Parts: sequence; structure tokens; C-alpha cells
Amino acid sequence: MKKINRRNFIRKTAVAGFGMGLGTAVYPSVGGRVHGDDVRIGIIGLDTSHSIAFTRIINNPGDDEMSGYRVVAAYPYGSKTIESSYSRIPGYTEDIKGMGVEITGSVNELLNMVDVVLLETNDGNLHLEQALEVFEAGKTVFIDKPVAGSLRDTIEIFRAGERYGIPVFSSSSLRWARHAQALRSGELSGRIIGADTYSPAIIEPSHPDLFWYGVHGVETLYTVMGTGCREVKRFYTEGTDIVVGTWSDERLGTFRGGREGRIGYGGTAFGTDGVHDIGPYDGYRPMMVEVINFFRTGIPPVQAGETIEIFAFMEAADVSKERGGAAVLIEEVIKEAEG
Repeated sequence: MKKINRRNFIRKTAVAGFGMGLGTAVYPSVGGRVHGDDVRIGIIGLDTSHSIAFTRIINNPGDDEMSGYRVVAAYPYGSKTIESSYSRIPGYTEDIKGMGVEITGSVNELLNMVDVVLLETNDGNLHLEQALEVFEAGKTVFIDKPVAGSLRDTIEIFRAGERYGIPVFSSSSLRWARHAQALRSGELSGRIIGADTYSPAIIEPSHPDLFWYGVHGVETLYTVMGTGCREVKRFYTEGTDIVVGTWSDERLGTFRGGREGRIGYGGTAFGTDGVHDIGPYDGYRPMMVEVINFFRTGIPPVQAGETIEIFAFMEAADVSKERGGAAVLIEEVIKEAEG
């Protein structure tokens, strides 16, 4: 595989303006639908329990919705500087080998053995480089959370996917909880006029504060509220974050992130037809159903523009923290990331 000059590639493919072409991207050339009786899935990154859990779900012979797809190969690395991640690689490598998955010595070797990819590396700072290898190989890819270690890299990943014609999406599994989806569609509570969500918000110093774990609660907020947040304010203490988003139609959405106690995952949605709990969390399988359907159709179930705004919301929260809780425009952080 030809080595990618990352800096030159980014310079050539940068497109000014948030969301231009990313909301309804069509991928007619290289990537797209991948279906048949034996579609081979490869995993990049064995530094997260997701790799093991997803393999168990996909490779379950009794699950008709996974029929025709199988995880066959994995490249272990993976985080190199985050001890809580890289220390798990040896154990997870043995676990996945026990499920009949072949271990490869490089991403390149993996890409030559598979049809589609789950990019699972826990360290989002590695995702752009790894995603570019996947795109150049012409493989459709799902990128686990966080999609990247910065808003800048998040935007560049989606621009690169569009440039190469490769379908790509990223999401937290919290998005696919039944109540969250029913609220999004209007089936429960009617039109959503506001929401409060919560999740753990453990901070990993190598990432913006909410990217590492707060992303789960923020994605839940966006699942029910939709896009269109205008500005963000963050209130921070050592144990808790409260982030308030004001949408362009003056709706308010809040995220509470906890670093002490057992906070769990969930929230409350306020609609024109009543108030409804957003939970409970339904586990990983609903997201895996969406991922396999994405591989079958080549159509991302979450548009790039929405994912970019989620990460802009979280990056704006960091800027608000630096400014003592002042309001920060989403547009400001996107322009900064694109510059």
C-alpha cells in the first residue's frame, strides 16, 4: 500500500464551510454496499472491550440479522500511550483468538484480508491516520467513539471519506436505545422542546474533556434534540460537568457528566405531548444491527454533519471552561477547526 503523505492529503482535500456536502453525501465510486454470504469484517484495535463484545454479537450463528457477516481478522494496536487501554491489548488479543479470529501484524495486512472495517482503537488521536489507510484501500468503515481526538481531525476524516468515495459513520451505542429513537421520530412525547441527559464523564488528558466518555450523554442529547445548537456554556467542578446548549430555535438541552458516584446513562425529554424518560440503555446489539445494515447498503445511518456538530458541542464546552463558563458559539469552534 502506498504511504500517505498526511499533511499534503489534508491540504488538498480541506473544504471550507461546515456541513457542505456532508449531510447527504453519495459514495458512487469505491466504497458502498458490501453484501453476500461471506462478508469478511476486520477490526483495528484490541484495546477496548467493544472489540470483543462486537465480535461475539456479529459472529453469533443464531442471529439472523448478522447473517452473511463475520469478524475474521484483527490488528491489535491500538492505543500506545494510554495505559488503561494498551494494558488490555494482550488479554483481548487472546480472547478474540479464542473466537477463531486471525491476528495480523499490520493494518495493511488486515486490509488485504477483509471487505469492511470496524475501527475500534480507543485512542481517537490515531483515528485519522488509520482511517486514511482504510479509505485508500477502498473499505467501508465504522469508527467507534470518539470518532477522533479533536474536532479538526473529526472534520478531516469525513472530508477524506467523501474525497475517496468511502461510506463512513461513527456513533455511541447510546444513540440506538429504543426510547431515544422513538423520541427522535416523534413517536413518544411529540415534538421535542428540550432535553436533559447524563452519563459518566471520565476525563482522559490526551483528549478534549468530554470526548472520552461524556460523548455518550452528549450523543444521547443530540439523538432526541437533533442538530442546530447555536451556543454552549459549561459549568465545571472536579466531580461534575453541566453543559447547557441553546439551539437556534431557542430550545435548551443540557448534559450532566459525572466523575463520582454511580451516575449511569439516561435522561429526560420534554415534548409537546408530555415528558418521557430517554432510557433504558439497550446494550450494543442495536448499534451492531445498524452497522451491519450500513455495510449492506452503504448508507450511513448518522449523517456526517450531525456527528461533526456533536464534537463541536464538546469542543465548545472545553473553550467555555477555559473562559470561565462563558457562552461559546458552535460556529466559532468549527471555523477554528477548519482553519
